[in-house]
Amino acid sequence: MFLEMKVYGLTIDPFTNAPIVILKDLEEKNALPIWIGVLEASAIATELEKIQFSRPMTHDLLKEILKSMDITVPRVEVNDLRENIYYATIHMVSKDKTIVIDARPSDAIALALRTSSPIFVDKKVLDKSRNIDLRSGSGKKDASSKDLIDMIENLSPESFGKYKM
Repeated sequence: MFLEMKVYGLTIDPFTNAPIVILKDLEEKNALPIWIGVLEASAIATELEKIQFSRPMTHDLLKEILKSMDITVPRVEVNDLRENIYYATIHMVSKDKTIVIDARPSDAIALALRTSSPIFVDKKVLDKSRNIDLRSGSGKKDASSKDLIDMIENLSPESFGKYKM
């Protein structure tokens, strides 16, 4: 089962200083933190903040290529979590053909924001994410990991400052 989610914000992991994109379901009952790279966070942040550049950035370029080829993106999915690595797919439609492409969640999310496409997360990913050790990769959650996930799930919109690029 898939839940539709939205980008709730970007934050920084207090242990590693790595960027985290936070997805929340539409009822804000479930949160999914996904650790991403600095460049990927920048791509998401620039779209969230509606920052325009004089030349297209990679995800903007991809959006324009898809548009020029009359390809739509009806959805992106975060569909798996294996060995602390999240997996996603971008669903595209060209005429009457559906194409599903493997992608990093950060790229899928950055493209979804630009194409106003819904983001879906498999419920099994939410379940698996609650059982990972955020620092060791052992697959077992420790007390500090649980505290961090609890904190992320309870963040309010006011808790997020502007992401510093």
